[in-house]
Amino acid sequence: MTELAKSFEPQAIEARWALKWNEPGAFAPTLDPAKPSFSIQLPPPNVTGTLHMGHGFNHTIMDALTRYHRMSGFNTLWLPGTDHAGIATQIVVERQLQDEGLSRHDIGRAKFIERVWDWKAHSGNVITSQMRRMGDTVDWSREYFTMDATQSAVVNETFVRLYEEGLIYRKKRLVSWDPVLRSAVSDLEVESEEEDGFLWHIRYPLADGSGSLVVATTRPETMLGDTAVMVHPDDERYTAFIGKQVTLPLCNRTIPVIADAYVDREFGTGVVKVTPAHDANDYAVGQRHHLPIIGVLALDATINDNAPEAYRGLDRFVARKQVVADLDALGLLVETKKHKLMVPRCARTGQVVEPMLTDQWFMAMTQPGRDGESIAGRAIHAVENGDVRFVPPQWVSTWNHWMGNIQDWCISRQLWWGHQIPAWYGTGGEIFVGRDEAEARAKAVAAGYTGTLRRDEDVLDTWYSAAQFPFSTLGWPAKTIEQDLFLPSTVLVTGFDIIFFWVARMIMMTLHFTGQVPFRSVYIHGLVHDAQGKKMSKSEGNVIDPVDLIEGVDLDTLIKKSTTGLRRPETAPKVAARVKKEFPEGMPAYGADALRFTMASYASLGRNINFDTKRCEGYRNFCNKLWNATKFVLMNCEGQDCGVKEHTKAECAPGGPFHGYMQFSPADKWISSELQRVEDAVAHGFADYRLDNVANAIYGFVWDEYCDWYIEIAKVQLQTGTEGQQRATRHTLIRTLETVLRLMHPIMPFITAELWESVAPVAGRHIEGGSIVTAPYPKAQLERIDADAVAWVAKLKTVVGTSRTLRSEMNLSPAARVPLCVVGDDAFIAQAEPLLTALAKVSELRRLDSDAAFADATRSAAVAVAGDSRLAWLVEIDVAAETERLNKEIARLQVEIAKAAGKLANESFVARAPAAVVAQENQRVADFTATVARLQDQLARLASSP
Repeated sequence: MTELAKSFEPQAIEARWALKWNEPGAFAPTLDPAKPSFSIQLPPPNVTGTLHMGHGFNHTIMDALTRYHRMSGFNTLWLPGTDHAGIATQIVVERQLQDEGLSRHDIGRAKFIERVWDWKAHSGNVITSQMRRMGDTVDWSREYFTMDATQSAVVNETFVRLYEEGLIYRKKRLVSWDPVLRSAVSDLEVESEEEDGFLWHIRYPLADGSGSLVVATTRPETMLGDTAVMVHPDDERYTAFIGKQVTLPLCNRTIPVIADAYVDREFGTGVVKVTPAHDANDYAVGQRHHLPIIGVLALDATINDNAPEAYRGLDRFVARKQVVADLDALGLLVETKKHKLMVPRCARTGQVVEPMLTDQWFMAMTQPGRDGESIAGRAIHAVENGDVRFVPPQWVSTWNHWMGNIQDWCISRQLWWGHQIPAWYGTGGEIFVGRDEAEARAKAVAAGYTGTLRRDEDVLDTWYSAAQFPFSTLGWPAKTIEQDLFLPSTVLVTGFDIIFFWVARMIMMTLHFTGQVPFRSVYIHGLVHDAQGKKMSKSEGNVIDPVDLIEGVDLDTLIKKSTTGLRRPETAPKVAARVKKEFPEGMPAYGADALRFTMASYASLGRNINFDTKRCEGYRNFCNKLWNATKFVLMNCEGQDCGVKEHTKAECAPGGPFHGYMQFSPADKWISSELQRVEDAVAHGFADYRLDNVANAIYGFVWDEYCDWYIEIAKVQLQTGTEGQQRATRHTLIRTLETVLRLMHPIMPFITAELWESVAPVAGRHIEGGSIVTAPYPKAQLERIDADAVAWVAKLKTVVGTSRTLRSEMNLSPAARVPLCVVGDDAFIAQAEPLLTALAKVSELRRLDSDAAFADATRSAAVAVAGDSRLAWLVEIDVAAETERLNKEIARLQVEIAKAAGKLANESFVARAPAAVVAQENQRVADFTATVARLQDQLARLASSP
């Protein structure tokens, strides 16, 4: 047992427990086939990254679920790892080389890869240390990195198998191309933003000299690769032109006029150019009409040799200006209009993406596989059949729409950092795919090829390896007990922004290679925004580092963090001013528990979160409340007989040696009953992935019921009760607190672990190893709810609350002890007298046995009605003010009577409402009417008072 510090200081507590929880094997799962299993896959953060608020939110949910199931007796595995993040990591290291005046090509591939590994060793594990700071209970002994040898071996294995099945192929196709990275990028990594641009109207002369067509385009530089102009077949303006030839300006060649329903007749002039090599829609049109494909952009987005000599080597945007100028000089530029357009940019580099025709590797999504069903089709059916469920379920429609329109997946990237594609080429373009070079060479020899082999230089899309984590991290392709216990995993917790990056890929790949779904549920949570509802972004300067909230940060550092990486540097003074206004003394240290509880309280299904640090402040106060309550309980229970030794029923029966050993009051039974209710609410919250309900239920019970009511009641019972009553009070205090700590632990692990060390022994709770981490999670026993005790305390609260309200209305000091006169429900008042005297600050409680006696005693007093009782503070009052108060209360009650009576007069309501609801409305009318009568009687007495 450790002595509690005088005040709650989270930093010292969290440092101690974080050190203990980082011990090897601290959170290794049990592997008992007889037990239920819970597993969860950490969305592996980029090795380049640091925790942001989205991580803080996501990790709070995952760790709470993990701790809950571990305490509930499950084989529990939270599997951690980090992703090599091909594009992001390569950018980081290339920028380091640029600072040295070098490029990756200057040092070569092997040396570049060495540099990346060096960087990863020294700087790439920041996020895992931050996870430890948050209190994440992952099994660190199983931590993986996606470029580890075991992960790489699985990547090669799946690639070879898919290739041999005909589901991976290489083909020249149009892909999204980043000209700075000089690599294909996923369409999912392309973000289209509305920007200011222009719409140019360009005259294309008819080759026969009979006129011209005016084409509208937002990218005039690509006209150098036009192979047709296009009109809608039903556009009467241009029907006569279909089939004719036009002369392509600047290029001295003719191209046909074609008709296709793709054309939007309302856009521009209704005539559009067709450049199959540089537009995805044009590419599709070109395939339908068998048009030639002429690419005029090199891989660095300069104009290549397929264009006229005057433009070769120019950057695409320089060429645009030159093309427009030349068209103007030739009299072919009809008009230039300002135009809002959607510009596709790579989310990683911010560069404008170009559709580019290149040789790439693809995975077939809709091609029938070995069992006749496609990879995508099998995943669609898994969701349809309920093998995988989305929480909340509205995401299913989004899933179905995307999966129903899925295209083959471009899995190759023209990078150096990543899993190099296990394919080798012969001198004639032959392709040999193998798990390693020896296998590829053996396949080449078997095919009759004995020449040299060259390995493909491309690497795989980062999401290709990420798609395999559900089985690659559990020992596949070998059969392991981990696969038996933890595949499928229980739930994947993620934001909606990576449903198709990762969730879909995992379902497809895991089903294909194991025949099982990767997880049973996908819990989609909202994204974390700032307090004003704006998306958090470094470029906007509104990012909050969760570790800053935990540990605190001075104002200068906070300003520096907020103004670094702004999209518009000129906004730095404005950002700095906002930070100074919000945090004039810097960011306070709230501690991990307060942050986690804040995140849990926000975790309603699917909603975006407007994060407000004031919530952290409130939950830091909650930690203080719990700390001080624990100190009070220990002060009254340590070294005392708390009745924690179990006795038999016979021993406690009348005549037994322990008869009367513990005499539980209605309040003791009430708090125990309320504890069962909150345990039940918490269990439902975890089952439904509603951590907000879990947090709210715990907060309401601990703050309002246990601390504000029961502890105050316990103080009285400890002072005035018999030995048996005092023992029962101590028993209830310590047992309830110990249970609450276990109940709270999944969300607030540090403070509960610290307090439980001191509380558990006093409560008679002894766990091998002495840690709350493996203590059993509380389970509700609803049969223990004592309805009579609950009703008794509800009546107590009503009387005390009414007396306090009346005191306030009379402007009496909350601390002043004043005589209180009470009539009605005498048995209850007599039993509750010690509590009423203490809680209501009563100097003398006068219980009267008749309304007449009460009327005489309180003729000039302010009277309030509390259920079946009436009470009055025996002090001089302002008769006029009390008359006004009573009239207002009567008016309020008459409004309530009218509302209820209106419902009852509505035949439709009476016919359709449940009988219990109708009965409730009738009771409301009766109760309010009786109260009005008593208040009117009091008015009459006031009027007749001298």
